[in-house]
Amino acid sequence: MSDLNNVKVILFDLDGTLIDSVPQLYLAVQAALNANQLPAVSLEQVREWIGNGADVLLKRAMCRQYHFHDVDEVLFLQVKADFDRHYHAGIDKDYSLYPFVSETLSALAQAGYAMAVVTNKPDEFVQPLLQSAGIAQFFSHTLGGGRLPVKKPDPMPLHYLCEQFNVKPTETLMVGDSKNDIQAARAAGIPVVGLSYGYNHGEPIETCQPDWVLHRFDELASLLTLK
Repeated sequence: MSDLNNVKVILFDLDGTLIDSVPQLYLAVQAALNANQLPAVSLEQVREWIGNGADVLLKRAMCRQYHFHDVDEVLFLQVKADFDRHYHAGIDKDYSLYPFVSETLSALAQAGYAMAVVTNKPDEFVQPLLQSAGIAQFFSHTLGGGRLPVKKPDPMPLHYLCEQFNVKPTETLMVGDSKNDIQAARAAGIPVVGLSYGYNHGEPIETCQPDWVLHRFDELASLLTLK
């Protein structure tokens, strides 16, 4: 078990960790499919397909299965353009912060922790969503999909943020809800918290063996022994 006394920086995933964005993403996916005369998908399907970025989510929706194949590239680009338009237009609607997120982030900031968001969500949507949710001020850095050549579960995004904060991996904590977060943290040498309430492709987060499993966001403050 890692020693959390050394932690200076906390990295957070976004969707399924800080924000329940399934309804928002579902509406944008559905609109993009409808615009291109493709079969509809369910909200629960979208919930299981989230986690690898918008491109993968849309390809799963187009093929109607998690392990997609042979997606027509021209059609995909049109679906992606329609998704981007609908999602951007609805960025301030149809989502919710998970319980205790604002209060816990405030407590962590007051305790002196630096914080960042590292997500596979396309980078252009990250700041608008955080601003809309009223929590952007807590994060010194945000890193979305597309800014670097690779996404989680590759460790590069986590290493990049360690460099931005000038901290070692052992001085960092990753908090996420999916196997992509756990695998990225493991590969980066960063201790990791797995949240049980988010999106992990239909699998319990315990199966990914994070260092700690928490069931509510405010349990993070207790884990870090905030007074």
